[in-house]
Amino acid sequence: MRVSYKWLSEYIDLSGVTPEELAEKITRSGIEVDVVEPRNRGVTNTVVGYVESKEKHPDADKLNVCTVDVGETEKLQIVCGAPNVDAGQKVPVALVGAKLPGGLKIKKAKLRGVESRGMICSAKELGINDKLLPKEQQDGIMVLPDSWQIGEDVIPLLGLDDVVLELDLTPNRSDCLSMMGVAYEVAAILGREVREPDLTVTEQGDEIDPKVSVRIDAPDHCYRYSARLIENVTLGPSPMWMQNRLIAAGIRPINNVVDITNYVMLEQGQPLHAFDYEAVFGGNIVVRLAQEGETIVTLDDVERTLDPEMLLITDGDKPIGIAGVMGGANSEVTENTRTILLESAHFAGASIRKTSRKLGLRSEASLRFEKDVDPEGVMRALERATQLMVELAGGKVAKGISESVLRGQEPAVVELNLNRLNKFLGMTLSRDTVADILRRLNFDFEETGDQEGTVFQVKVPTRRQDIRLEEDLFEEVARLYGYDEIPTTLPVTVTTPGSLTREQYLRRQVRRILNSMGMKEAMTYTFTSPSMADDVESVFGNLENSDYQPIPLAMPMSEERSVLRVNLLPHLMETAAYNRNRRLEDVAVFEVGNIFLSEEKQLTSLPEERLVLGGLLTGHWVGDHWLQNRQPVDFYLTRGILDALFERLNVDEISYRPVSGLKGMHPGRTADIYVAQERIGYVGQLHPEVQKKYDLGETYVFQLELEKLFARVKDYEMYRPLPRFPAINRDLAVVVDGDLAHADLQAKIREAGGKWLESVHLFDVYSGEGIEEGKKSMAFSLVYRDPEKTLTDEEVNEVHDGVVRVLEEAFGARLR
Repeated sequence: MRVSYKWLSEYIDLSGVTPEELAEKITRSGIEVDVVEPRNRGVTNTVVGYVESKEKHPDADKLNVCTVDVGETEKLQIVCGAPNVDAGQKVPVALVGAKLPGGLKIKKAKLRGVESRGMICSAKELGINDKLLPKEQQDGIMVLPDSWQIGEDVIPLLGLDDVVLELDLTPNRSDCLSMMGVAYEVAAILGREVREPDLTVTEQGDEIDPKVSVRIDAPDHCYRYSARLIENVTLGPSPMWMQNRLIAAGIRPINNVVDITNYVMLEQGQPLHAFDYEAVFGGNIVVRLAQEGETIVTLDDVERTLDPEMLLITDGDKPIGIAGVMGGANSEVTENTRTILLESAHFAGASIRKTSRKLGLRSEASLRFEKDVDPEGVMRALERATQLMVELAGGKVAKGISESVLRGQEPAVVELNLNRLNKFLGMTLSRDTVADILRRLNFDFEETGDQEGTVFQVKVPTRRQDIRLEEDLFEEVARLYGYDEIPTTLPVTVTTPGSLTREQYLRRQVRRILNSMGMKEAMTYTFTSPSMADDVESVFGNLENSDYQPIPLAMPMSEERSVLRVNLLPHLMETAAYNRNRRLEDVAVFEVGNIFLSEEKQLTSLPEERLVLGGLLTGHWVGDHWLQNRQPVDFYLTRGILDALFERLNVDEISYRPVSGLKGMHPGRTADIYVAQERIGYVGQLHPEVQKKYDLGETYVFQLELEKLFARVKDYEMYRPLPRFPAINRDLAVVVDGDLAHADLQAKIREAGGKWLESVHLFDVYSGEGIEEGKKSMAFSLVYRDPEKTLTDEEVNEVHDGVVRVLEEAFGARLR
């Protein structure tokens, strides 16, 4: 909200308070002032001049030699290149010695041999945003009103002696979207009285009733609609003081009627709209919802297609405006308009917000309606605009107001308990101090109780829609008393040292371990597209054949971000492709994040969130080096990273089982990962077709369910004593079926080895000459140790033979 300091001073005495001081006080009371902007950007010694004559420059086709009266004894000769300069005009003239924005200083000069003593200025040269001027003033020099006196200083006449305060309003402070709202706020800060503008309207015309009728057919979207009829208006430019105020607020003047509606909107905070009465069939106003596919051409000459949730203003025959957003071109006020139907209404904020968003059309009116305007402002704004139309457009007001009122709003009554207030703020404010603050806010109240138990029954004006709770009043008292005055106190409470939960600690450990092995952590969108979601198998299986449903967003930012993700890998693949496209071929990334699952087609409860670890490696793990060759990533490297992760997390009983048929994965280079007999994820190479789709080379990925993995993490032993007794090593080579997983064989060896078997690991696999077809030889190294004594060969042989027997019985294994 842009607030003119001079305009504001009409409603409240600002004597003794500079714009900068006022900005500081407003900011300290809770509304941030972003910018304090003087409208004069360096203009000096510039006056109103009168062009007495204009002649062509003798040596330049595009220059004119003008004789200009600036109120001095001697007329000035000024060379001007503006195409619209002409004799008989009043114009701004920068005299010799004047300064203009940008550091330009005016001097005597000769242009193509002709002396020029001064400069006839355009609005842009005076530092005025020419886009905010009426269209006829946007090109060439600025033409001033004929009523201005020759030689008069243009700075106050153009409002350049003003300062604009730009307020950064939070959504709850919609009351300050008007000059009167800001005036009440400043009055509360300074402790001064507000001067309300006179709203007296003189009715001279016929009765309005036969000429205008109002009906509301959408009671949930429009609560009140009031209209006045002003006849015999004369359209023309609005007075300069009004144009200056509109320009300071960032609104372009158009004509006196439209400018009045914009001026009153800025002053009162209530949007208005003026219809050409002759374009409203029968003078009927019907407020209704649009029909499916109904269209209207708005004032910006764009045809807009409507839906049944959008509120329209119609004349019973055709739409003439989109309620609260923009009027229709078919009822626009033009230079031929003589009778104005003036609208002031209270629309439901949610309805206007939804319409504005759907149409992609935001206006100053919709901005205010969205935040719920003051219900009592409807009549104030209507009367103020009517009064100005009589004064500035020569209108004659019909007797009476045509309106439909379906719902009013009484001022809210909120109880303020003094004891609770002081306990909440940690202060000891007196009853008189709080009462004074409420008076400064212009809040009516009644007191009950004594000093120890004072209660204020506060009647909150309807302009303050943000105050509904006692805590809201606590805030009002605190900010106007002064946040700086609230004493600093330490909280009295039991303090406990902070710590991480087990899950938080393990998540950090996963990140640190993978980072330490050279992988980079990625953070990708939680939102994805339906097409990407199914490129690769989820860690929870193929969701296409399950009851889980993709969870669509109600208001997606785009089709590419329209559902919640069920898989981490697609976005990691997208990340890898992004890097490869920028010649970063070697990528090793991981992500720890949630995926979202739901079995409901129509979501009625929150989706289930699962914590997942996803990783991707492509390109080379080891780059060129004089000591070693480049090492491309492969399955065993990826598995090795996971093995290191499991080992450092103290998770054992890990096994990898070959698997085929996982969507998006290579059928011969993929394995499920198990802890004991529980599947926790998978690792493998992407299917060549998926790699091609994402323009990737050979790429390996993994996904783990972290909830299941963390459940298997064992607490670390603080230390383990060095063994006091020697170990005995035994090697075991057995011939087994070619499709037998080594993890199954190893698990059976551990089971049969008993408490003396300290470790077992596979050191050789062989198939070929000497081994029958369909078989393979697997060689294991076994270490036996008893922590209490030295084992004998006989004792170890007995246990070792038992291991061999168990393998023969379980897998048909035979010693090689």
